[in-house]
Amino acid sequence: MNIIVLLKQTFDTEAKIQLDSNNNVITDNIQYIINPYDEFALEEAIRIKEKLGDVIITVVSMGPRKVEEALRQALAMGADKSILLNDEVLFGGDEHTAAVALSQTIKQIPYDLIIGGQVAIDDGSGQVAIRVAEILDIPQVNLVTKLDVENNKLAAHRQVEVGTEVIEVFLPAMITAQKGLNEPRYPALKGIMQAKKKELKILGLADLGLTENQVGSNGANLKVISTFLPAPRNAGRILSGEISENVQELVRLLREEAKII
Repeated sequence: MNIIVLLKQTFDTEAKIQLDSNNNVITDNIQYIINPYDEFALEEAIRIKEKLGDVIITVVSMGPRKVEEALRQALAMGADKSILLNDEVLFGGDEHTAAVALSQTIKQIPYDLIIGGQVAIDDGSGQVAIRVAEILDIPQVNLVTKLDVENNKLAAHRQVEVGTEVIEVFLPAMITAQKGLNEPRYPALKGIMQAKKKELKILGLADLGLTENQVGSNGANLKVISTFLPAPRNAGRILSGEISENVQELVRLLREEAKII
C-alpha cells in the first residue's frame, strides 16, 4: 500500500503575530511547526504501516526551503519519502492553486490512500485536501476520528450531532484527520538519524507539467486585499461595594452599555 500525507508548515500556536508598516506578517524569529492536524494525519499513516507492514509513506508539502525542517521531522517520525514543491511561481496563490499543484504531484506517484489534516491553523480554510480529492476524482471522508483500513477499503468514523457516523469507501480515497484520531509520537533518536538518509525530493513548476497561469497568484481565484490584527479588547471592569448594589449596577451595564439584555 502507498499512503500520501499532505503536510503544511505553520506558525507555532504560541507565536505572537505582528504586522509591519505595510500590514505584512513579520516572520522573523517566529517558530514554525507541522500543522497539528497534519501531525494527526502523519501519525495515522505510520500506525497503518505498523499494522499492515508493506506500506510506503510519502509526505508532500509546498513552500520555501525552510519547509525541509518539517519534512525531516516527518521522516524522523516514520515516513519513508518526502516531496517539497519549491518554486516562487507556485507561491502567493489560494486553496485552488495549492490543490492544483499538489494533485499534479500526486498523479506522478503511486497512491492508495491520501491523508491530510482537516484544517490548517494559520488560514483555517479547510479546503485544500478536499479540493485535491475532487481534482483526483476519488472519494473523501472528512473530520475522521477513527480509521480502519483492510484490503481495498476503509471504514472512517466521524462524530456527528447524534453520535458516530461510519462511512465505508473503496480505495483510492482521501480522508482528513480530526483531533482525537490519535496522539502523534515524538521522533526517536534512531528515527532522526535515519531521516538524514531518506529521500527528500525538490520539485518545481517544470516538473509538474503546469503553466504559470495555473498556479500561484496568476491562477488564484481568491486575492488577499489586506491583513490586520483584531482590535485590542477593553480592560475588564471590577465592581466593588455591597452585593445587592453590584447586582443592580451589573444589570444596568449589561442593558445600557453592553446592550445584551
